[in-house]
Amino acid sequence: MSNAFLNTPIEYLKNVGPQRADVLKKELHIFTYHNLLQHYPFRYVDRTKFYKIKEINADLPYVQLRGKITATEMVGAKRTKRFVATFTDETGRLELVWFQGAKWISEKIKPHLTNEYVIFGKPALFNGKFNIAHPEIELVSDENTVFASALQAVYHSTDKLKGKSLDTKGIAKIMKGLVSLIKNNIPESLSTDIINRFQLLSKEEAVKQIHFPKSPELLKKAEFRLKFEELFFIQLKLLKQKSTREKNYRGFVFSKVGDNFNTFYNHHLPFELTNAQKRVIKEIRLDMGSGKQMNRLLQGDVGSGKTLVALMNMLIALDNSRPEDGIPFQACLMAPTEILANQHFETISTLLKPLNKNVGILTGSTKTKARRLLHEQLQNGEMHILIGTHALLEDEVQFKNIGLIVIDEQHRFGVAQRAKMWNKNSLTPHVLIMSATPIPRTLAMTLYGDLDVSVIDEMPPGRKPIQTVHRFDSNRLRVFEFMREQIAIGRQVYVVYPLIKESEKMDYKDLMDGYESIVRAFPQPQYQVSIVHGQMKADAKEYEMQRFVKAETQIMVATTVIEVGVNVPNASVMIIESAERFGLSQLHQLRGRVGRGAEQSYCILMTSHKLSSDGKLRMDTMCRTNDGFEIADVDLKLRGPGDMSGTQQSGVLDLHIADLAKDAQILHAARNMAIELLSEDTNLEKPENATIAYHFAMMGKERTNWSRIS
Repeated sequence: MSNAFLNTPIEYLKNVGPQRADVLKKELHIFTYHNLLQHYPFRYVDRTKFYKIKEINADLPYVQLRGKITATEMVGAKRTKRFVATFTDETGRLELVWFQGAKWISEKIKPHLTNEYVIFGKPALFNGKFNIAHPEIELVSDENTVFASALQAVYHSTDKLKGKSLDTKGIAKIMKGLVSLIKNNIPESLSTDIINRFQLLSKEEAVKQIHFPKSPELLKKAEFRLKFEELFFIQLKLLKQKSTREKNYRGFVFSKVGDNFNTFYNHHLPFELTNAQKRVIKEIRLDMGSGKQMNRLLQGDVGSGKTLVALMNMLIALDNSRPEDGIPFQACLMAPTEILANQHFETISTLLKPLNKNVGILTGSTKTKARRLLHEQLQNGEMHILIGTHALLEDEVQFKNIGLIVIDEQHRFGVAQRAKMWNKNSLTPHVLIMSATPIPRTLAMTLYGDLDVSVIDEMPPGRKPIQTVHRFDSNRLRVFEFMREQIAIGRQVYVVYPLIKESEKMDYKDLMDGYESIVRAFPQPQYQVSIVHGQMKADAKEYEMQRFVKAETQIMVATTVIEVGVNVPNASVMIIESAERFGLSQLHQLRGRVGRGAEQSYCILMTSHKLSSDGKLRMDTMCRTNDGFEIADVDLKLRGPGDMSGTQQSGVLDLHIADLAKDAQILHAARNMAIELLSEDTNLEKPENATIAYHFAMMGKERTNWSRIS
């Protein structure tokens, strides 16, 4: 099975050449025939129907017509210059108009009584008559006709590509040339058993039909075949990684639940655990006692009690020791920001005070003297739990016996950074990854398919759902009045802005203007206002934070720096300015800063009246539900997986055709097939799986070669 054809450099394809190839490489990362074939259409236009001119009406988005050009003229001068052609069929006539490239098009199109053209475009009414501006136009007899009477593929392009005549039509033209060369040059990648079981098209036929479908039915079959294959190999890769890790990496056996855990559970729990928390603690306990290294993703909505679950499993680590020398295990928690690390440190230190455990914190702000003491206590075992930021990754941070690593808000850390933590020991410690950003099931299966997953899907008792409302800027005085009412009964308020400084390109309210307007509306000494943003020095930021925590200020004006890490149960109102600028996931995270106490809390989404359809959907979704997983599903559909937090760095989401927001059923089928295959043939050694094994091996090589090329 040679890949010589697919690996042919793109410049050797007819109508490409060195200059076009250079733009294709830079703009679309298309280096080879294989890359071009994987540049799939993102939608199709039905070119199977031809309209008559008399059938055109204002409700038709696009029309395809067949007829003759009977007259042409250049109209206007300078900026108003345009080329106009009269197009006719047996039912009437209309004008075709070109404002751009008028001179070039005038040389290409001449009136002719016998030449027949196919035109395609969007009709518009002008002075009571329909015309079509900048239509696609082709001579019916032209042997290079690409689109006549077919489902027309529409491809992503860029301005630079269009400058080389590689718009969607230009890409389709070179694609047609490539597809005509295939002729048994695309090797099969799936086994005969899988192809028969799912009644799949061959790989070669699927590639042909995806670019130039002969019918809607064949297009559907081609899409299913290519999506299934793409998701199948991703799942195969993730499941094999998990299998290899479980086979090759021994984990510490935490065989007992001892005094630390039991004393805390029986005497010092801050509140009764939910059933979901109890279930997740048991799942993690089983992992850590199995003898295999734990790699578990813990998902839970904002305020669901993930940190408490993590702490109780840290105590299990502290209750155990190495059998060969009796040295107790240590634990650590790594957070993405100093604010969040400090929050965890304060929470955990307070909770463990009765147990007299040594809890330390290491961040970029930790002074040299304190660092030396921390390093010393880590290495001699006196430090039981260390909490920190990226500073934990430094080579000089060495533990005597690290047994459990907890990584919070893991999407903010790269894969290499997480792996570096594993090397703090001769054996591999257990790893618990936490995420307060709910991840849709399809995305979790694709990003973290090699991890076990636990979900805390229950909120602590006594918490009231946050009431969320959408208000326009014109309602600001009423919102200010509501803030005063809440402050009068002893509550505190967050006001969050998307920008720090005014932008010339965007007319959204910025932090400093907002702060000044808040101070004017809430004057001293009756009201005190804090301000926090990412450009402040750490000590100034901490000072302002603490003023708010201690209720010395009633209002905190901030940027999204307070998205994670601030826990003020008395804060009952979250006002998000220019809420249309935030994604759903971030809006949900911000909302989670209130509702931390037993009192009713509120989230007010402030926007201008000018809202896009997506913006309106985000506001409606936030007002309708507090369910983070439902919100994440809508977010996935709106933004796609590549734009959701942290997915790009994973190296997994290199999707060419599958859509995780729409293809959940295909993903489940592909994953189940991969699980079944590996359960019967773990190393893909059986003869009937030779095709899959070869393609799987080639995937790794392609990724390596790609990194060298790019």
